[in-house]
Amino acid sequence: MGRLLLIVTALLFLCVFLVLPLLVVFAQALAKGFEVYYLAILAPMAWAAVKLTLLVAAIAVPLNLIFGVAAAWAIAKFNFRGKSALITLIDLPFAVSPVIAGMIFILVFGTHGWFGGYLRAHHIRVVFAVPGIVLATMFVTFPFIARELIPVMQSQGKDDEETALSLGATGWQTFWRVTLPNIRWGLLYGVLLCNARAMGEFGAVSVVAGHIRGVTNTMPLHVEILYNEYNYTAAFAVASLLALLALLTLAGKSILEWRQPELRHAVRRPRDRTRRAYS
Repeated sequence: MGRLLLIVTALLFLCVFLVLPLLVVFAQALAKGFEVYYLAILAPMAWAAVKLTLLVAAIAVPLNLIFGVAAAWAIAKFNFRGKSALITLIDLPFAVSPVIAGMIFILVFGTHGWFGGYLRAHHIRVVFAVPGIVLATMFVTFPFIARELIPVMQSQGKDDEETALSLGATGWQTFWRVTLPNIRWGLLYGVLLCNARAMGEFGAVSVVAGHIRGVTNTMPLHVEILYNEYNYTAAFAVASLLALLALLTLAGKSILEWRQPELRHAVRRPRDRTRRAYS
């Protein structure tokens, strides 16, 4: 009875706080028919917000991928001074409010900020422009990939890499043919979460974007503007795209978790396979 009660409580909680709001989003988006829904998504401002969101994610996620792999590799494979400080800094975006992060970028790159005079003199715009949105998105999302890779690399140890290096492999060969295959599922999992967070970021982007329609409005900001203007159908139509992204992220997460046995097998892989690769 205790187990049944816990299961029923969890299912009721999920239905009330997750499934029901999700159904409301799609119901409101399609309340006036598919034609209105279709036109709301293809409206020039909505389409500009979609393209900007995809552009920001296309820039921020690969950069965070490079940082995440480098940071995780350094933390898991090497001992150096400041290692604990680096781990703490990686977790910083989890502790700082996104709105505060956006305000920091305003203070640094704004017109009256630390670098505002230099940027203005050279006609470079960071805040209220795409570069500021990319920087804010990168700050909020950069822990995801590193945090997924660090425990994976630590559990694998350094035996495979040391074996490859002892057999004459270079550092890049060791990374591409030993380290990367071992971490591929954890890497994909981190990229998936990072991309979903980048597309759905609101707080930090709201501060640095300036809410310029068709220029700096991402999808979450465009939803807010449409809702404040009482254009509920269009707001829910754009929100349904973000909801679809959440569902795709959930499906990808489930697939990657289903493939976790292969990841665990890669972690326990014997050294013989590494020796064969470089013999």
